[in-house]
Amino acid sequence: MTIAREIMHAGATCIEENETLEVAARRMSELDVGALPVCGPDDRLHGIVTDRDIVVKCLAKGKDPKSTTAGMLEQGKPISIDAGADTDDVLRAMEEHRIRRLPVIENHRLVGMISEADLARRLPEEQVGHFVEAICAA
Repeated sequence: MTIAREIMHAGATCIEENETLEVAARRMSELDVGALPVCGPDDRLHGIVTDRDIVVKCLAKGKDPKSTTAGMLEQGKPISIDAGADTDDVLRAMEEHRIRRLPVIENHRLVGMISEADLARRLPEEQVGHFVEAICAA
């Protein structure tokens, strides 16, 4: 049985809630990623900000990314998975919530992220195909 820890990308870089979306965009560019976990001063996961969030929820609404913070985009409790969860649970969570990135938590701390690319590299093609079909369905 494969577990989340075995397919995740370890060492996800957080952005703090009080950092601006300009900083988030620059960090995403430097890291070549499309999302960053948002962490509070307690170093725990509080949300996720995506490149799409920056465009749709900030720029398209005429907001300034130099003054809009990552914390301002947080909505509800972030979806995450325990590092020891099996891949069926990982896929179920991502499919159910129609998300392409899933934070991995251990002892209440962020330890990694699972993305579509991680799934494609580490899971059988049939499982990945079903996943992509499920999250892209209207």
